[in-house]
This record gives sequence, structure tokens and C-alpha cells, in this order.
Amino acid sequence: MKAGSFFYVCIANQKHIMLLKRIFFILVLFAVMHLKAQEKSSKYRIGLSYGFGSEFSNTDYTFENHFYKAQLYYEIKETKNFKYEILVQPEINFGKHQLLNFYFVKPETSNYQQKRDEYTRLKDVREYVLNCGFLVRKPIGKVCSFYVLGSVGPLITDTETERMSKGFAFADVLALGFTAGYDNFRFDIRPSVRHVSNAGLGSSNAGYNTKNIEFGISYQL
Repeated sequence: MKAGSFFYVCIANQKHIMLLKRIFFILVLFAVMHLKAQEKSSKYRIGLSYGFGSEFSNTDYTFENHFYKAQLYYEIKETKNFKYEILVQPEINFGKHQLLNFYFVKPETSNYQQKRDEYTRLKDVREYVLNCGFLVRKPIGKVCSFYVLGSVGPLITDTETERMSKGFAFADVLALGFTAGYDNFRFDIRPSVRHVSNAGLGSSNAGYNTKNIEFGISYQL
């Protein structure tokens, strides 16, 4: 074997050995974390969810959306029948909105004809939200549970429409949910209703009302 080839083989073997050491270290770390979790259950869970929805049927506007959330659960109390949790959820929401009833923009509105033309076009609406909620959970056996969730949080929307001004607003959510667990994982399905408005802080504040459903997975730390 030539010296160059021998040197190359040695370098390759060293890389493989380092990779195996890293994999072994990661496996040991996961094993330790699993043993710790078995010794004492953490009150924290982290998760991700995806959802979608649309407006309640009406003749004024359309609004379709889908969204992604990161989730942090914290169990604050457990009784014989219920668990009480705090849930923080940063969210990005992608919506499509269109004004159907152009009479919604009144003639007394400044430049009303121009705004009617603008608002009746289909618009992409993006919202950046921080949901903060309180959750009451009813365990069903050792695996499943039902819960009720109420949350409210600030948001920033990047698009002005006839129903809401661009900028700061709030999202209010009321949801029912069902979960099923496996090991430290929990799988979640959550129908909800959502209202978005700016509490009168902007010139337009009719807001949006949507029905949604989301699917999530979380892991107990």
C-alpha cells in the first residue's frame, strides 16, 4: 500500500471512530434522560402542532387559514379527577381573505370606491401570534384524556383589510381536545373557534371569526 493511500485510510478510520463515539454518546445521553424520566415525571412538555380552518358561513367575506405552533406545557396542579396546565404557543398563521360584500365599505369612507376595489381582491394575510392559555384536563384511564382550553394572545398582522387594520391585534381561542399517550409522547386532536380583532386600537376592528382543527404531538421532558 502506498504511503498516501495508507494515510487516507487512517484519516477515514479516525473519522469513523469519532462518528461512532458521538453516536454512542448520544445513545447514552438518551438512555440517561429516559431513566431520569422514569424516576421522576417532569411537569414540562414541549410539542408542535399544525392546523387549518375557515370562516363561519356569511355573505360578507371569506377567510381560509393554516398555521403552525410550537408548544410549551406546564402542569401547575393535579387533583384526583383533573389536571391544570398553562400552555404557551408561539404561532405563525397563513390566511387568505377576500371581501364579498363591497357595501361593507361605506360611501362615507374616504376614497371608498378605491378601497372597495382594493379590498375585494384576494389577499394573503400573515399573522405572528403568541398564545397564552389555561387548560383543564380530565384523564381517561392511563392513556387518554379530554380537555378544555382557553387562550388569548397578542399578534402582529402584515396586511390591512376592510375588517382589520395592519399591525397589532389579539387572538382569542376556545378549544376542546382529545389526547392519547404512548411512553413519553402524547398525540393531540383539537377543534377550536378563534376570534381575531384589535380591541379598537386600529381604525378597522370587525375582525375574523374562524372554526379550526389542529393536530399535534408533544414530549414530556
